[in-house]
Amino acid sequence: MTEVRIVPERSPRLERSPRLEGKVAIVTGAGSSGPGIGNGRATATLFAREGAKVLLADMTEERAEETLALIQAEGGTASTIQADVTNAGDCERMAAACIERYGRLDILDNNVGISRRGTVVEVSEADWDHIMAVNVKSIVLASKFAIPHMMAAGGGSIINISSIAGLRAHSSTPYTASKAAVIGLTISMAADHGPDGIRTNCIAPGLVYTPMVAPRMDDDLRGIRSAAAPLRTEGTAWDIGNAALFLASDEARWINGVVLPVDAGLVATSPVTYQTLGQQVRL
Repeated sequence: MTEVRIVPERSPRLERSPRLEGKVAIVTGAGSSGPGIGNGRATATLFAREGAKVLLADMTEERAEETLALIQAEGGTASTIQADVTNAGDCERMAAACIERYGRLDILDNNVGISRRGTVVEVSEADWDHIMAVNVKSIVLASKFAIPHMMAAGGGSIINISSIAGLRAHSSTPYTASKAAVIGLTISMAADHGPDGIRTNCIAPGLVYTPMVAPRMDDDLRGIRSAAAPLRTEGTAWDIGNAALFLASDEARWINGVVLPVDAGLVATSPVTYQTLGQQVRL
């Protein structure tokens, strides 16, 4: 009787090409507002690690230069540009600089954002206009000048950074309204530019700990935030950056117009407010 030997399939090779090899990206808000790693810095670093050439745009170029130093220390390719992305001229100059330096544009990560607390009764008209300009108008303008270059390259990926505040009530009505607008804008852009081979998706970060929120956090509040969602852990900018990396890559080639909460399950399960230590805490 002939012995039958079963030969197992070969294991997949661990080696792989960088996920963004040959691609060029712009990350706005690529610096961090304070010490540490913000969403833009984490995203830009991960893009560069995976082979992309990255244009680091920030209102304060020194912040972008700190990100540049991190990328260069790892052997990545990047450069900085000072840009106010609420200004059309700066956005046009940013896109042109990307083409001049790297020859193409494949990825745009619209990461700029600010927060103000208050209700419609409390917010000033000037603050409302400023929040809408930074959080929404910036995406319109950056995309307006990036998309023609993406079309010339045969397509691309745009990642807009919203917030779970755009999906549920928050302690800041102007911030919630602006982040909900980012979601609506993403959906429209996905439909408008999908035929051009440009995918537009949105990340809705949860209660991540970043330099932007650090000044108003203490250990008690960080503990409350960490315990609020089912995973019972604290999110970081790297969690947002990894989601952006996936959406930027060809692995997400058939994903367009989605809103991806990166929030440990908070939106799916939590109420708006929490009672703790005898007081109501709004997250």
